[in-house]
Order: sequence, then C-alpha cells, then structure tokens
Amino acid sequence: MNEKIDDIRHLPRQRPHSAGRVLNLYKRLCETPLERLDRLRAEKPEYAHEVLSYAGRLDPMAEGVLLALVGSANSNRNAYLDMNKEYVLDVLFGFATDTYDILGRVMEHGDPSHLTKKMMEKGLNEFRGSFEQEYPPYSSKAVEGKSMFEWARTNMLSTIVVPHKTVNIYEIELDNIYKINEKTLLNYIEQNVEKVQGDFRQEEILRLWHRHLRAGGDRDFPCATIKISCSSGAYARSIAHNLGVQLGVPALSLHILRTRVGEYTVEKSLK
Repeated sequence: MNEKIDDIRHLPRQRPHSAGRVLNLYKRLCETPLERLDRLRAEKPEYAHEVLSYAGRLDPMAEGVLLALVGSANSNRNAYLDMNKEYVLDVLFGFATDTYDILGRVMEHGDPSHLTKKMMEKGLNEFRGSFEQEYPPYSSKAVEGKSMFEWARTNMLSTIVVPHKTVNIYEIELDNIYKINEKTLLNYIEQNVEKVQGDFRQEEILRLWHRHLRAGGDRDFPCATIKISCSSGAYARSIAHNLGVQLGVPALSLHILRTRVGEYTVEKSLK
C-alpha cells in the first residue's frame, strides 16, 4: 500500500518507440503494478525509455489483466480507467482483516460452519445493480491530501469521512463452494505474504495469522468462488468483506483474478 494510484514513471526523455500503444499485461500474484511495469521494461528493451502508466491498479493479492499505457496513450487514460471489468473472486469465510484480504491484520474470526449455498446466494443478491460502495480502508484513494491507507496505518480513519462512489454490479454469481484445510490455508498465506516486496507490515501480519492458524491444525474453512461483472471502481475485496457482513460471518478475499478490462481479456495478456 505504499504507491500512489495509477502512478506514472518518467525515465530520461528519448524518442518513444511505441507511442500510443495499450498493452494487455498479466500482473502476477504478489507483484505490484509498478513492479509489473519494471518487469516489462526489463523483458522488453523497446519500452526501456517509454513513458508508462497503468490504468486501474491491482492489489498484490490480485492477479490478471493490467492495462499499460505507452507514450501518448496516457493522454486518454480516463477512457481506459472507465472500462467495465470482470473478476473471479475467491472468498474465505471465518476471518476478517483490515485490508479485506490475506495481506492484512486479522481483526475478527468466527465459526462459518453453518453457512449454506442458499445463504451465500441470497447474500450475493444484495450486490446486484447499482449501490454506494465505500472505499476500503487500505486503498490509494486520496482524502485531504493523504491516501486512505496512510490514514488507516496511523489509526486516524475515525477523523475523516470515508469516501464512497456509485458502482454497478451487472452480474454476480456463485460458481463453486469448497473447503480449504487449516494447514493448506496457512501455507498459502505464508508463501504469498512473504513474496510481496515493500512495506506491507508482513512480519506483523504473519505473526497474527500464526495466532489463529496452526501448521498441524485439522480445521476446514468454507470458501466460495464468485464471478463478477462490474463497472469501473468496484472493489472485489470489498464485496468479499461485505458479503461476510451480510451473512454475519467474518470473510475476506482469498484470491482475485481479473479476467477482463473492456475488450482486453486474460487469455491474451502478455505474461
């Protein structure tokens, strides 16, 4: 959470080689958008001296389509920011964190064993259509000159009015229900949190997860795979968190795959 939204990096000015291009990149899990742009420069020397930005960030715990704007395409970036998006969201029930995903401090835990498919489907119905969605505490949305995550890290969220925006969920459906055992879950969290570069409170986060999960534990936790088609600006991890609120059970985003941005699909992303 230590980078500005849709940051533009300028390298020494040279004649651009690919002015006006839009690249459909695949951002890996645990990678930040800026790291993906750096990887593009390293792997594709023709972009080493281009002005690059990304249109619509993806959090470290999300992967998939990331649009990179090259050269003069940056002048039309609002059009790319406003494109509709599609996601495959995996929700873990039983825990809630301050970031609404596994890269956050565990704030709440509870017993999700009573959840049923019917309950989940009913909960998802509440998200269809147009509604006001608050920006998650750990986001790059600027409030009074500081990003939301800066207010959150200093425990000052209560001193500001949390902004919200109107989003549209065109389609949302329950695709699958499955269970993940305690050992597998802890291993997944450890591996992915440790891969993230930068200051994301990794040591504290892993310490808290180890208080709630045991490497030799035998508990099973329910998960749901949800497919979402939505307008720009909708936060998939907020849907995971708020679904838990709807059902009265702590919940978070276990994994997010962005499969489409406008006409750009994950199948055609540059890995």
